[in-house]
Amino acid sequence: MNFKFLSLLGIFIIIMSSCKQSENQEQNTDTSKNTNEVTESDIAKLKYTEFLLDNQTEEAIQSWNEYTQINDVVNNVKKGDLSFFNDNDEAITVLLKDFNKNIPEKVNTDAVKARITAFETKLYKLQSFSGLSTTKRDELLATIKEFLVAFSNLNLQMNKKMEADKNVFERP
Repeated sequence: MNFKFLSLLGIFIIIMSSCKQSENQEQNTDTSKNTNEVTESDIAKLKYTEFLLDNQTEEAIQSWNEYTQINDVVNNVKKGDLSFFNDNDEAITVLLKDFNKNIPEKVNTDAVKARITAFETKLYKLQSFSGLSTTKRDELLATIKEFLVAFSNLNLQMNKKMEADKNVFERP
């Protein structure tokens, strides 16, 4: 009787341990799917309208060095390179402060400032999401899309401002 009981207990323990091993393997597979590694092809698949600067707007902001730096960051993000956001808090803060402070007069309007504020918000959100190990890939891609849309909207607003200045009509 003891032998049968011990053998049944042994079989039960073996079955339970094999079930736990398969659960652990499934959990490891799930966590590997949640890595926040994004590639250039993942970002290229994002659907949004990208507005580029007109030649007239490019000339107007040619001396705006902070815009050029941010444009480089945006281009790196499009390539899947989020290294700018890693342990770079002070540099990001200084860049954004100077970005706001040195807006060229030709595009310095409340609408452009509002787009800059929206862009800053999305930049900080992307910075926080890219630094978290718990961020899922889909969440990170959605945040990258929001970031790129905010930058595109900033470009659109500056283009609109330059277009409005060009179309000044005289009243009779």
